[in-house]
Amino acid sequence: MADELPEDSKLTRSKRRWAEEGRFLTGRHLRPDEEGLPPGQHLVQDWPVLDLGRQPDIPLERWTLRLFGLVEQEVTLDWTAFTALPQAQERSDIHCVTSWSRYDNDWSGVSTRTLLELGRPLSSATAVMLHSHDGYTTNLRLDDFLAPDALVAVRWSGQPLARSHGGPARLVVPHLYFWKSAKWLGAIEFVADDRPGFWESNGYHLRGDPWAEERYANH
Repeated sequence: MADELPEDSKLTRSKRRWAEEGRFLTGRHLRPDEEGLPPGQHLVQDWPVLDLGRQPDIPLERWTLRLFGLVEQEVTLDWTAFTALPQAQERSDIHCVTSWSRYDNDWSGVSTRTLLELGRPLSSATAVMLHSHDGYTTNLRLDDFLAPDALVAVRWSGQPLARSHGGPARLVVPHLYFWKSAKWLGAIEFVADDRPGFWESNGYHLRGDPWAEERYANH
């Protein structure tokens, strides 16, 4: 389903070094209901593009989303079946671990709670591993994956999600750092243990709460 990741890249090397150095850390914790940005963040008006050196081109006629692992029955949705599901609209902020934030992003797509009803995970499932078409992986606790405003987005600001931002479909989990919102999503694996994905294996926090400044594993 997914291509292999590049062995290494300039971005990977830089972000691994930032994790070792504790770059951008302030040591402050805030509550999400407090005014302002999470600690160490600054506001941008554009939407920066960050990836691991490739942007897979996935024609809609070949796109699928697979739900597998600890589920009652594996499900694979093609684009027609996916977009026929009930559609959700959410407005939320982006907080990137590289220290930028962007307010008021309008998303359309399918709620993760709708996908849960299709997948019917077993009681032993406590987390998910997200698999992207570029080989990227990232983990989420099941309760984070099922946040009320979490969705698999196919539109941003009323337009189809651009390839550079993870189109045709990406996860959006607004209450965590944005590396958890996997681009080019191709599969959701329900798992028993919250094991690390790509960035989590390269020095980044297992959960990634921006308000608690959970940027790195060892700081």
